[in-house]
Amino acid sequence: MAEGKRTVIYRAHAIKRMFERRISEETVRAVLSTGEVIESYPHDVPYPSKLVLGWSDNRPIHIVVAEPDPERWDHEFRHRRLQ
Repeated sequence: MAEGKRTVIYRAHAIKRMFERRISEETVRAVLSTGEVIESYPHDVPYPSKLVLGWSDNRPIHIVVAEPDPERWDHEFRHRRLQ
């Protein structure tokens, strides 16, 4: 799904679920690299998102991914552009 190493930002909810389900950051990155997009949510707010399915040791892992709109952020995606 992703090319190269990208910055991954986790919401508090995601960190809580990862801890509860014993899902490591390495597993998340592996799923993001090799997983399959099984649903798209183009109207999600604040960003369109996708549901990615991947596997870790015969265990299915679902990850919801949102990618920021490059038109709304600076080239490093650290600061919003002025509207």
